[in-house]
Amino acid sequence: MPDSVENGLNTFSIGMAGYTFKEFTVEKTIEMMKRIGVANLSLKDFHMPMNSNQEQINAIIGKFKSAGINVYTVGVVYMKTQESVDQAFEYAKMAGVKMIVGAPDYGLLTYVEKKIKTYDFKMAIHNHGPDNPLYPNATDIWNHIKDLDARIGICIDIGHTTRDGQDPSVDVLKYSPRIYDMHIKDVDKATKDGKTVEMGRGIINIPKVVETLRKIKYSGSCSLEFEKDMTDPLPGIAESIGYLKGVMACR
Repeated sequence: MPDSVENGLNTFSIGMAGYTFKEFTVEKTIEMMKRIGVANLSLKDFHMPMNSNQEQINAIIGKFKSAGINVYTVGVVYMKTQESVDQAFEYAKMAGVKMIVGAPDYGLLTYVEKKIKTYDFKMAIHNHGPDNPLYPNATDIWNHIKDLDARIGICIDIGHTTRDGQDPSVDVLKYSPRIYDMHIKDVDKATKDGKTVEMGRGIINIPKVVETLRKIKYSGSCSLEFEKDMTDPLPGIAESIGYLKGVMACR
């Protein structure tokens, strides 16, 4: 079954958020992705350090490409200074991607906008829920970017959204023109102490999220970020991807 689970309804693809593989090498990450049949990856910097040169980046990207895995974006990249913004854009350029999933400090957004215009990239700003005052939810992101270049958009993490007391389906619909990436997961509580669980076992209405993505004709990736059992995540990843594919296959 292809990542998009094509049945005439789904315009988006399934991916993996690189943070899921924090405890594993590039080679083990590739092995697990091949076992679950997912070929799109948002690559984190512990697999490809931010200070990598072109040769080092080519070697890492080449390993994924040779395994049939598409590195479609990098991030989440945190940006605290103009120099870190410069580094992030050069890093993405060397990696051959056209989008950064990022979290630049609020005061850097006008500088990010200048870089967006120079590089013609997209920046998908990631919400981090009640744990972090920087971009806790999609509304906060929207309020800071709505008057900026339209290539600056949102990466909605539906788990953090739910933990922040928001409905991810409502936010997806409300901010649909600027939704450029999705981190998907399920959580056990709609509170700050909510934890990741296998998709379908938690409180998020995943079928409603899929229905909303179909409604807005979302064409990006829905990348699973599985933060439970991070030293042995494969069973939970497989269950979550299987559940999501099942939901996507339903008409």
